[in-house]
Amino acid sequence: MHHALHIKNGIVIDPKNGVKAEKMDIFVKDGKIVEESEVKGEDVKVIDASNKLVVAGGVDMHAHIAGSKINTGRTMRPEEMRVVRNIANKFRAAVGRVLLTSPAIGYEYAKMGYTSSFEAAQPPIGAMHTHEELDAIPMIDKAALPVFGNWHFVFKYVEAKDIEKLKTFIAWALERTKGFGVKVVNPGGVEAWMYGGNVTSLDDQVPGFNVTPREIITSLIKAVEELKLNHSVHLHCNRLGVPGNYETTIETIKLAGGFSNDARQVLHVTHVQFNAYAGDSWRTVSSGAEEIAKTMNSMDNVTIDMGQPIFGHATAMTGDAPFQFTLHKLTGARWSNKDSEVEGGAGIVPLVYLPKNPVHALQWAIGLELGLLIDSDKVVLTTDYPNGGPFTEYPYVMAMLMSKKMREGELEKVSPFVQKATNLPAIDTEKTLEEIIHMTRSLPARILGLPQKGHLGVGADADIAIYDLNPLEIDTSNDFEKVYKAFKTAEYTIKSGRILAKNGELVDECWGKTYWVDATGRVDMEAIKPDLEDYFKYYSVELQNYGVEEEWLKKPERIVI
Repeated sequence: MHHALHIKNGIVIDPKNGVKAEKMDIFVKDGKIVEESEVKGEDVKVIDASNKLVVAGGVDMHAHIAGSKINTGRTMRPEEMRVVRNIANKFRAAVGRVLLTSPAIGYEYAKMGYTSSFEAAQPPIGAMHTHEELDAIPMIDKAALPVFGNWHFVFKYVEAKDIEKLKTFIAWALERTKGFGVKVVNPGGVEAWMYGGNVTSLDDQVPGFNVTPREIITSLIKAVEELKLNHSVHLHCNRLGVPGNYETTIETIKLAGGFSNDARQVLHVTHVQFNAYAGDSWRTVSSGAEEIAKTMNSMDNVTIDMGQPIFGHATAMTGDAPFQFTLHKLTGARWSNKDSEVEGGAGIVPLVYLPKNPVHALQWAIGLELGLLIDSDKVVLTTDYPNGGPFTEYPYVMAMLMSKKMREGELEKVSPFVQKATNLPAIDTEKTLEEIIHMTRSLPARILGLPQKGHLGVGADADIAIYDLNPLEIDTSNDFEKVYKAFKTAEYTIKSGRILAKNGELVDECWGKTYWVDATGRVDMEAIKPDLEDYFKYYSVELQNYGVEEEWLKKPERIVI
């Protein structure tokens, strides 16, 4: 085991530090990026990266990689488990086509040059299970976002306009679940679903509570900003998957207008493709991406991610139970529904995106429109794994955003419906390699509030990917096949200074950290004790048995606010 690394002659793109394809050497010691002087006289392993692209490891800020939903999805699709992945003999069995087993998730990310991934919707009562599963994923750093948008405690404090208690509750919940931030799924709508309904606007009343989605969202933003959490509210909008929902999305984005934060956004709106439909039915549906892009580009405190669909197999699973039932009705596919006590609910429906299906082709086109039309400093590349498709197809999305020629070829294969229902065929924008690296590295790290991730500056975590691509020579617009192939398999993936993968072969296994955010020092935990005791009468577990202790985690990393 070498103590240090010297990556020599690579061509570095590091947007956070303003490095635009420069020949540079990178030095690594004790899992961090250091100055050259730090490795003098050490036993240094040299990697020759001549004519190769050297970037930070990829950061997936929104994926469903652990917890009850993906397990139910695996159970519902036994056929998924017939696909055995190619791994070196010394590692554990890696199985799955899209719904990968836990080891496979870590291995596939590593082969692709990704080194961090964030579980995007964690039912709080299932936190112990989620962490067991995160602990079974090798190679990457990770964290989980517990869901708050339909939790009765949240309704109670929002209704009472008690921001202090809401803040205290958030701090309590993050500590108990060892969670990373505040996720909100269809606020109020999932609660309405318990009574057979949903919400149709930001101003619908939530059954049983005198609150609206608008109030839930703005109160949570206020609480998160006052707590100074490193990540903002992470929101899955109301009316997901409903034609005409782009108007609700725009209205929701504008709610951030009253808040400011110099360090980062105050609202991250996730998998916006599913919330960008115009029209009033599936017959008249079209893209609302251009309008959303106009709103996004005019504001500087909101970010989004794409939720790009990929043709082929996917499994829709979200904490948005009513949407999944609608999807089941639309497709006739298998359906499972989950109800998580007084916290929320979820649904799961297996599906396949077909290029010739007009609606699927529309969804595919809208994801790309969002990625192309929105300023690269505000949109992150995601597929909302596994809802839009496998994260292993990020390289396809990267190449598509950089090449109009590739998009033209792909447009010929899909339903002609997209020609009239979207603007994709007319968009000439081609993202630069630098923008794509930003959208997959430095931007998600900034949005999550992780200053040590997503860049190659001194002091950063030594999470590094080297690709067989020379940024000074490649014509990303025309050589899209080469771009796709290069990003699909990193020549080297280095995690915390250890070489994990080499040309698609795994050479080492490591266990990443699980980040969690501790804001308990900013609140008085006693203030909500009577409320907790009162509400836990409705739970199946006792208050003192609720939650996860830090020592139960394999490699916890506490971020103290």
